[in-house]
Amino acid sequence: MQKVKKIPMRQCIGCRERKEKKNLIRMVRTPEGEVLADESGRKNGRGAYLCRDLRCLEKAVKSGALNRAFQINMSEEEIEQLKCQVENMNEKQ
Repeated sequence: MQKVKKIPMRQCIGCRERKEKKNLIRMVRTPEGEVLADESGRKNGRGAYLCRDLRCLEKAVKSGALNRAFQINMSEEEIEQLKCQVENMNEKQ
């Protein structure tokens, strides 16, 4: 009898849908307090997951879910940097 491999699932903080971890982008707040998109999915810090769709990032910002997830208040500049990082990750794929 073969063992069935469990697929890791995570919830997008923007649309609140559960999806496979590999289809989401991990956002991380580093111990230094910087928030960035984690391409490797292994960086140290507090993590949250977002769909690859920019609309989910915008929903997370508008609803305050991003600030709650990272327990900080992000500036407009930091949010714009995150949007650029997400766009770049989508282009690479």
